[in-house]
Amino acid sequence: MAKIFVTRKIPGNSLEKLKESGNEVVISEFGRPLTAEELLEKSKGVDCLLSLLTDRIDADVMDAIGPQLKIISNYAVGFDNIDVKAAGDRGIIVTNTPSDEVNEAVAEHTWALILALARRIVESDEFVRNQGYFAASGGYKGWEPDSFLGPSVKGKTLGIIGLGRIGSMVARRAKGYELTVLYNKHSRELEIEKEMGIRFCELDELLASSDFVTLHVPLTDETRGMINKETLGRMKQGSYLVNTARGPIVDESDLIEALDSGKLAGAALDVFESEPTISPKLISMPNVIMTPHIASATWEARNKMGEQAVTAIIDVINGAKPQNMVDERVWDVRRK
Repeated sequence: MAKIFVTRKIPGNSLEKLKESGNEVVISEFGRPLTAEELLEKSKGVDCLLSLLTDRIDADVMDAIGPQLKIISNYAVGFDNIDVKAAGDRGIIVTNTPSDEVNEAVAEHTWALILALARRIVESDEFVRNQGYFAASGGYKGWEPDSFLGPSVKGKTLGIIGLGRIGSMVARRAKGYELTVLYNKHSRELEIEKEMGIRFCELDELLASSDFVTLHVPLTDETRGMINKETLGRMKQGSYLVNTARGPIVDESDLIEALDSGKLAGAALDVFESEPTISPKLISMPNVIMTPHIASATWEARNKMGEQAVTAIIDVINGAKPQNMVDERVWDVRRK
């Protein structure tokens, strides 16, 4: 019988399957991310760990859990919270939870943010409610011809940085708005270009030409801080930035400067550089929309993520190779 620790209760019924597997399952009783000390205390001696993206799992944590740890099943598409190399060196399998359901959810949220920025939905809502930074203006008194003007999305240029599964879905949905779509990634996607009528270009051209720029790259050493003073300076005057990827991809102090100067007309962020801490200045800016890391928050996506995370653990316990291994090579040197 394997020992399994789940660092936080997750939506849906997937954990019931884990409980019914005949193994010893402990689920954190806290409805919040664990502290480093709590994670070590609760996970010590377990064979399997079901982690969330808020759990920082490095070599020291793996060693403290013990040499019996076989799998870290990460309930997230990203895995920058885990030292994957350290896990591989120890024969520990790491899995994640990518799926069409998650991709659809993030693509939908990206478009919700693009439209909300262009049509100033959040500002308008606040104005009608006569709260916050619009209270002094007296709030909504009736139709005005110049209230909350913004750009039409139709006919504009959308720049997608990172054309993976999510970026491709964002591009596909741009057709309905008759947008010109530019994209940048390490290698061209000729079939997708032909199918969707989009165009590859270098990053500088994309930034200079796009009315809306949306980020869909993983957090790596290369992408950390890639949106900074220099790259923001290359963006089109009055353009918008959307980030539903990872917070540290954007240097927030440089973003604030670009928003303050009017270089950018607005930004929409679902993730933050020092999450969950957010700059008070950023919070106070009416041309910034912020959501609390919920881009994948649909029932369909969360259920699928739970199913994948649980199935990976059960597969490893039963000696079967799990799907969505972050590093396939570990299977041959895995702990048994």
